[in-house]
Formats: sequence, structure tokens, C-alpha cells
Amino acid sequence: MKLLLLAMAAGLALQAQAPAPPKTHLKVGDMAPDFKLRGSDGKFYTLSEFKGKKMVVLAFFPAAFTGG
Repeated sequence: MKLLLLAMAAGLALQAQAPAPPKTHLKVGDMAPDFKLRGSDGKFYTLSEFKGKKMVVLAFFPAAFTGG
């Protein structure tokens, strides 16, 4: 399962309460490492749960609900 590096960075940025993500040498087209994010339903999901089952799309809206 390949994800764009940009999508990976956006997904990690959504974890505001987590410490800064580790530095990485990922490039566009590299295999994304497994990660865990909270969905809009409040449940936590890992990338590995979807491997070979469904497509994964991460969306990042930095100014949503901030008034900016």
C-alpha cells in the first residue's frame, strides 16, 4: 500500500496531542509506515487494518474550524 509522503505528513499532523513525529527519509512512492489515528467517529484506526482490504485517503484541513 503506497501513500504519498504529503498524505502521511498530513495524517501525522492530525495527532495534535502526540509528540513530534520522528524524522523520516520517506520519499513519494515509499511504503508508508504503520500509524494510528483517531477517526471522526472517535475510534482509533491503524493503517495496517486496511492493508489489502480498502483504499486509505487522508485529508488535512489546517484552517478548518479555526476562524483563520
